[in-house]
Amino acid sequence: MTLRKTMMAAALLSVAPLAIADTTVELQKATPEGPGESIGTVSFEDTPYGVLITPDISGVPANSMHGFHLHENATCQASRTDGETTPAGAAGGHFDPDNTGRHAGPYSDDGHLGDMPVLTADGEGNITTPVLAPRLRERDLSGHAVILHEGGDTYSDTPNLGGGGARFACGVIDPN
Repeated sequence: MTLRKTMMAAALLSVAPLAIADTTVELQKATPEGPGESIGTVSFEDTPYGVLITPDISGVPANSMHGFHLHENATCQASRTDGETTPAGAAGGHFDPDNTGRHAGPYSDDGHLGDMPVLTADGEGNITTPVLAPRLRERDLSGHAVILHEGGDTYSDTPNLGGGGARFACGVIDPN
């Protein structure tokens, strides 16, 4: 009986590294001073169809749409360029490991890998509807930041980077 338990334990341990735990990130308002108050969380989970994104966000304008992207750097600090402060600017640009230089949305292979689906607030300013990012895997998230923009997203370069505008909130995904 002991040999059977040992074999079972060995089998379970051999597949354990293949299982990736869900990733949950706290989003904080992006301010000129750095991360501000929490507005909620976003969970990421691998599925056979991409990463399932489950937001639990409150305090955004009612009935609003928000661009949502994976950014290059794992920080939500403000940056300063030419005398201008950009809240969460130190997160850098959209995650683009293939150097496409294009903003094409989450459903095209021709753009940034960090382009994720738009998140939509309900009539009370809550964002809770799950969306799917078909090109991402949970392993892609580590060591980056996610940014919720003030405006929507056209999934194109017009207007600039899809028109999401200022960075509204940010969360850091720590390296594993």
